[in-house]
Amino acid sequence: MPARDSDDQPKPPVRPVEPTLDASFDGVKFLTVAEVAAVMRVSKMTVYRMVHAGELPAGRFGRSFRVPEQAVHDYLRAAFTEAG
Repeated sequence: MPARDSDDQPKPPVRPVEPTLDASFDGVKFLTVAEVAAVMRVSKMTVYRMVHAGELPAGRFGRSFRVPEQAVHDYLRAAFTEAG
């Protein structure tokens, strides 16, 4: 029996929303903070500071952050200086 609101009118059934993925995320690999720290050879706290400072883009999934792998490579490429 359909649910009724206060006016005793039947409510339409709730339909689940189909998730859609943006094509721009095809093939994107996300890294955990621990994985980023291992790649950069720094502590996890350093990575958290970089994320919170906006130096490294990240998405929040639940209570944890994920960093696009390409963002780590871009950051390292930009931070590299040639000694000489």
